[in-house]
Amino acid sequence: MGDDRLEKINQRAYEIWEREGRLFGNHERHWNQAQAEIDREAALPMTAGDALPETREIASSDILTVEELAMRTGISGDEARELIDRLGSDRAAIEAAARSLKARRRL
Repeated sequence: MGDDRLEKINQRAYEIWEREGRLFGNHERHWNQAQAEIDREAALPMTAGDALPETREIASSDILTVEELAMRTGISGDEARELIDRLGSDRAAIEAAARSLKARRRL
């Protein structure tokens, strides 16, 4: 489990680095954030798919869904949680808002 965990942390840290624009100098913060995310995911009793399979709605407390949205769209985990809390379970609206947020950041 130790090697697998380190591999997951390394991959997540790399994804965080990419998501934040590939700027150097924050490797320790990226590693610590990745480590916390991986450990938090390992402690969860269920996956995002198990949360509300019938309706495919997003539960705001579903950390895996929040982090998956952040990784897929390039926004922060806090921004993803805020969008889900604000927009409820409407996946299309959440996806559109996340992409819009990222596009505004590029300008």
